[in-house]
Amino acid sequence: MVTAAQQSASAPDAARTFARTFPKGFVWGSATASYQIEGAAAEDGRTLSIWDTYARTPGRVRNGDTGDIATDHYHRRREDVALMAELGLGAYRFSLAWPRIQPTGRGPAVQKGLDFYRRLVDDLLDRGIQPVATLYHWDLPQELEDAGGWPERATAERFAEYAALAADALGDRVKTWTTLNEPWCSAFLGYGSGVHAPGRTDPVDALRAAHHLNLAHGLAVQELRERVAADARCSVTLNIHHVRPLTDSEADAEAVRRIDALANRAFTGPMLRGAYPEDLLKDTTALTDWSFVKDGDLRQIHQPLDFLGVNYYTPTLVSEADGSGTHTSDGHGNSAHSPWPGADRVAFHQPPGDTTAMGWAVDPTGLYDLLRRLASDFPKLPLVITENGAAFDDYADPAGQVNDPDRIAYLHDHLAAVHRAIADGVDVRGYFLWSLLDNFEWAHGYGKRFGAVYVDYPTGTRIPKASARWYSEVARSGVLPGA
Repeated sequence: MVTAAQQSASAPDAARTFARTFPKGFVWGSATASYQIEGAAAEDGRTLSIWDTYARTPGRVRNGDTGDIATDHYHRRREDVALMAELGLGAYRFSLAWPRIQPTGRGPAVQKGLDFYRRLVDDLLDRGIQPVATLYHWDLPQELEDAGGWPERATAERFAEYAALAADALGDRVKTWTTLNEPWCSAFLGYGSGVHAPGRTDPVDALRAAHHLNLAHGLAVQELRERVAADARCSVTLNIHHVRPLTDSEADAEAVRRIDALANRAFTGPMLRGAYPEDLLKDTTALTDWSFVKDGDLRQIHQPLDFLGVNYYTPTLVSEADGSGTHTSDGHGNSAHSPWPGADRVAFHQPPGDTTAMGWAVDPTGLYDLLRRLASDFPKLPLVITENGAAFDDYADPAGQVNDPDRIAYLHDHLAAVHRAIADGVDVRGYFLWSLLDNFEWAHGYGKRFGAVYVDYPTGTRIPKASARWYSEVARSGVLPGA
């Protein structure tokens, strides 16, 4: 187990010394999410999602920002696809907006909503860009939240019906599907700490939500398998936390175990092994007896996958709680309520090193270590980096250029970590930069810019940053340059 003090500060510098060639067929792409970019919040039958409601609640989102317009991708779809082609992307990972397709979360699909995604997929295919569709990136229809949301089993059942609608409409052209994006955030930030929609703060509801998200994943995979082409690929995307101890003490090792159970194994256990980890059940026994897990649920959840999507930004540093850190140092937002049920004796700390505009430590060694661990734990399951990137305080200079050397350095060093993992035998099939565009960054509103493409929000003008041009060259050549 590597402590903070044992990290190699020289690894990023060493990673820049020589060029690296990625394997033939490695997929290079970029990613977005529906609520963050689409806008058109009340057009063509779309109704409220939980993020519409949350963003419109005073005090929830910086400056009262909402996704009502976002980057107006709904109306600028063709321009954005042309931009992807210009950058040489081989794939585009996007999410479908559930309330745009099935506004109440029940019943038949709205064809105008599906038509938007049909046109998007057609545009991508016309440009030779592989569409990668995510069914759920956090925009639950508000009517389903009003009925109880993810803590209720019925929401998982409704999700399966929605997955069937999407698969019937797009399954002949979309060959890569992801069920959920970061269900940990949906469950524990949405229902535990309340820093994400719907903003509830009940630890038991957070655990119930986690289970029903797992169930929704399994049910959706089954619906997809029945409807999409035989050569289509099914996956889930998890924000696996790479958890490190502050010291090499037994107490800090126990803190790592507890957070690993909640952040990671609460999802990989049922999805990839067919069981919840016993230590997780024991850690949370004072909160719940897990009676919401019904007979047959684990069999439904444990479905074969074609690859695992991995989102990584920064490592997580923990210790036994001794007053030197708090749960609000976990990088996920400030709240009086913890997103870590059953882990009251764990403290979080700021990892050492440079930070992004999010305050997240820049540490590509965490990505390498994480990929090695996943390959060891699940040796037959291919991996795809479905999100990796950084927010910095970008701006357009008087000449209309956006220079972002810090992002280029971040991407270079993290791609070097991916290449190193591949060289060491890890089966990594692709990399999706987060994000294609600057966008609505959840509770941070429009104050944080993750995009490779700068967006001037008043006008909607897109300006590829220096990092976009740099990434374009890497994607086209498959070669990561040296320093």
